[in-house]
Amino acid sequence: MAKIIDIHPHIISDDESLYPPAPLFGKRSDWSQERPTTVETLIAAMDETDVAKAAVVHSSTTYGFDNSYVVDGCAKYPDRLVAVGSVDILQPDAPATIRSWVDRGLAGLRLFTGGSTKDFDPSELDDPSSFPAWELCSELGLSMCIQTGPIGLPQVTMLAKRFPKVPIILDHLGRPDVLDGPPYTAAASLFELAPIKNIYLKLTPRIFGDVKKGLASAETFFPKVVEAFGSKRLAWGSNYPTSEGTLASILGKAKAGLDSLSKEDQEWIFGKTAQLLYPKLAD
Repeated sequence: MAKIIDIHPHIISDDESLYPPAPLFGKRSDWSQERPTTVETLIAAMDETDVAKAAVVHSSTTYGFDNSYVVDGCAKYPDRLVAVGSVDILQPDAPATIRSWVDRGLAGLRLFTGGSTKDFDPSELDDPSSFPAWELCSELGLSMCIQTGPIGLPQVTMLAKRFPKVPIILDHLGRPDVLDGPPYTAAASLFELAPIKNIYLKLTPRIFGDVKKGLASAETFFPKVVEAFGSKRLAWGSNYPTSEGTLASILGKAKAGLDSLSKEDQEWIFGKTAQLLYPKLAD
């Protein structure tokens, strides 16, 4: 297989005096306290697992909008890592803030509308005050990850159509309900996004676990996703260490889940798509 690239690991500093926690929504995530992983630990895990490069996602549930550690950590390994950060895009100075982080090395952005510490609230996604930040992403060629559930997909659709030059990456595929199995009617809102070419899907441990439940299966779900979106719009993300287990075990489960796909499709999902979304990873 070609070069493996992970577009969703996290890192947490072991120096809280230098990088003090200030979690978004005021509650720090359990995983960031129980399984903190420094950038050095991530690199060691990547070396053990033959993961060549990674787009490291800022931990909003640890540091809020302070991207200092993800930027500084990735700067230590510029040939292996790029940083994906978070900015309060509702603020009037959001474009200037984004530029300042990009100057420090930020290669992409992420919107965190909810998750382990808060229910999803997609209201900020279609707030017009966020549009200048989106326009800047279009200008700078920055990808935007969005962490939301099915409740936020109408807003994602609007944003993708309004800003067609911005690659939008749905974390965890937007958390579709797949338990009903083929033809996956409960996940219809996900498949309705397929015609929108700037929407990409991030395959993480959550979906690899969900396809083992109910009437779902990896052999019926993933080929349907590839048929709808194409493998060039799918990318693997480990969610390490948020998801339990070693990076090696997480990658192993992903490979097993996608085993029914062609070698070419797997190469796009495990590396080539990541290089489209984060061109610095192609260097």
